[in-house]
Amino acid sequence: MFTVKLNGPLRAVRSISFGPCVSHLSALSRCSVDQRGGAGAPGVHSRTASLLSARRLAVTGGRRAFVVSAAAVVNMAPPGVQPYLRLMRMDKPIGTWLLYLPCAWSIGLAAAPGCLPPLDMLTLFGAGAVLMRGAGCTINDMWDRDFDRKVSRTASRPIAAGDVSQLQALVFLGGQLSLGLGVLLCLNYYSMALGAASLSLVLLYPLMKRVTYWPQLFLGLAFNWGALLGWSAVAGSCDWSVCLPLYFSGVMWTLIYDTIYAHQDKEDDVKIGVKSTALMFREQTKPWLTGFAAAMVAGLGLAGVNAEQTLPYYLTLACVAAHLGHQIYALDIQRPEACWNTFVSNRNLGLLLFLGIVTGNLWKERRETLLQDEELQTS
Repeated sequence: MFTVKLNGPLRAVRSISFGPCVSHLSALSRCSVDQRGGAGAPGVHSRTASLLSARRLAVTGGRRAFVVSAAAVVNMAPPGVQPYLRLMRMDKPIGTWLLYLPCAWSIGLAAAPGCLPPLDMLTLFGAGAVLMRGAGCTINDMWDRDFDRKVSRTASRPIAAGDVSQLQALVFLGGQLSLGLGVLLCLNYYSMALGAASLSLVLLYPLMKRVTYWPQLFLGLAFNWGALLGWSAVAGSCDWSVCLPLYFSGVMWTLIYDTIYAHQDKEDDVKIGVKSTALMFREQTKPWLTGFAAAMVAGLGLAGVNAEQTLPYYLTLACVAAHLGHQIYALDIQRPEACWNTFVSNRNLGLLLFLGIVTGNLWKERRETLLQDEELQTS
C-alpha cells in the first residue's frame, strides 16, 4: 500500500507511512517525532540510546534475567545491515508505535458490533507502519544530514557519520517505498485514493521546521492519517462523523507528545535555527498542553458517541484523560530525561485507548442482546 502518510517525535520528514498506516510516513520520521531524524521516536538522545541498549539486565526475585531489546536485535544483525536498520530506526520502535496506534483505533472503531478488530487489517497496517516510519526516518536524515553533524547526539546517525551515502540512502528509500506501495495495494480502491491524498502533507512536512514554529501541527496532520485510513480499509469508505473527530484527536495528541519531545532539543534547535512549538510555548507549555489534552478528550468523546460506543470505552476515556493530566502535571521541561520518559509513556496511553475501543465494541453485543430481550418481554 502506498499511502504516504507520515513514528512520529519527527522532524525533517518525520515519517512517511504507506498503506494502512502507510499514510503517515512523513510524519513518522521524526519518529515519532524526531526532529532531526529521531528514531522511531523524536530524535533519540544518547541517554535514550542507553535505555535501548543491546541487552538489559533485570533483577527479579534475586535472579538476573536478560531482556532482549530492539537495539539488541539490530546489534545481532550482520555488520553491513546494521547501518540500514538504524537508518530506519529499527532499534527505537517508539515512533512506529505512535504511527500505528491511530490506525489501530480506527480499525477497532470500524469493527462490527460484538466483534474483535480484523486481525488481517491490524497486521497489514503494522507492516505499513514499520515500512513507512522507516522511510520517513530515511528521508529525515537525508534532509538533515548537515544539521545532524553539528549535534553530538545525532552525529552518529548513519548518513551523518558516513556509514550510508546519500545515493545508498536513496536506493534504500526506494525499496522501502516500493514495499509500502505493496501494502497499500492490498487495500480497497477508496483507501488507495485516500492514502495517496496524504502525499501533499508528506512533501510539505519536512520543510515546516524551517519556516514555522508549528511543525508539530503538520506532523500531526500527516502522522494521524491512519485514523481515516483504518476505517476506510475495514468499511470501504469513511464515516466522517467518526473519522474526523478521531483524526482531530490524533493531531492534538501529536501536538502534546511532540512538543514534550521537542523540549529535549530546544537548545540545539536554537543554535541551528530550527523552530518548534517547544521554542514558541516556552514556560507556557503546560497551559498549551492542557488545552490540547482537553480538545483531544472532547474529540474522542464525540467519536465514541457517533460510533455508538459503550460504557467500557467511556471509562477508558476517563483513564486516558487522567493519564494526560498526570503527564502535564509531572512534566519538567528543563529535564531532557523527564521529557523523554513522558514522551515514551504515550505508547501506553495509545494502547489503553485501543483496549477501551475493543472492549467497548464487544460490549455492544451484550447491550443489543439485552435490548432485544426487553423488546420481546414487552411485546
